Amino acid sequence: MKILILSGISGSGKTTFLKALEDAGFFCVDNFPLVLLHKFVELAAESSLAKSAFVVDIREREFFGEGKELLGKIKKKYGAEVVFLESSDETIFRRFKETRRAHPFLDVSSIREALGKERDQVGWIKEIADKVIETSLFTTNGLRNFVISTYGMSDKRMKIQLISFGYAYGIPLEADIVQDVRFLPNPFFVEGLKEKTGLSEDVADYVRSNETYDKFFPMLLDFFVNLVPLFEREGKSYLTICIGCTGGRHRSPTIVNELEGHLRMMDYGVTVLHRDIDKEAR
Repeated sequence: MKILILSGISGSGKTTFLKALEDAGFFCVDNFPLVLLHKFVELAAESSLAKSAFVVDIREREFFGEGKELLGKIKKKYGAEVVFLESSDETIFRRFKETRRAHPFLDVSSIREALGKERDQVGWIKEIADKVIETSLFTTNGLRNFVISTYGMSDKRMKIQLISFGYAYGIPLEADIVQDVRFLPNPFFVEGLKEKTGLSEDVADYVRSNETYDKFFPMLLDFFVNLVPLFEREGKSYLTICIGCTGGRHRSPTIVNELEGHLRMMDYGVTVLHRDIDKEAR
């Protein structure tokens, strides 16, 4: 029996996630009282329910007292998976403004204050979560496809190879998909970064910390979340995705490492090759 406990910050996409789980064949319950969860899971284990998902979050104020111990017992006894959805403050502010929803903490003066209070109170769930998923990068449809791909397919998954490379040394012959990222700001021209690689946090921060990346990476992620399952559906066993920049040392390794984490969360077998990372910086 598959049991999934879903939690996260208000506005982070739990409703979209839960509806997608329902489409993937899960029995789903929103805003489930955590104090009753252990008993319900016991009953579910004796029934014919193969997959169940429960949302527990700040709306159920009473669960915080003994919640950590209860979730620990359910994880240990039934192998339940705890998934925590996170999102940036800016994204959550925008979502609340667009939907005109009220935050569960109505006794505070602002959304920012309410969000800070909520993060403090649900922090322990994030700490014990098996997966923490940053949903700021997903569109609604992209998040749905991510869930379907991760929880709605068989255990026999396609294997994905991610390759970073430099156009100066040629496109990898084994490439199925090639993405050029030479339009991103180049750390090669920044003092102190030229001799480092995309495996360095300094370089990765530089590549990620600009408006171009903020617009590009969510689109790239959405593209692969939607596209990769289609290759798998057609029976493809291996898929090679190649990301290229000028020399293959800075920008492409950073993007490959970002993609790797998201594809692994979709339960694909992922291998990474930074083909040209040790070659001369360009």
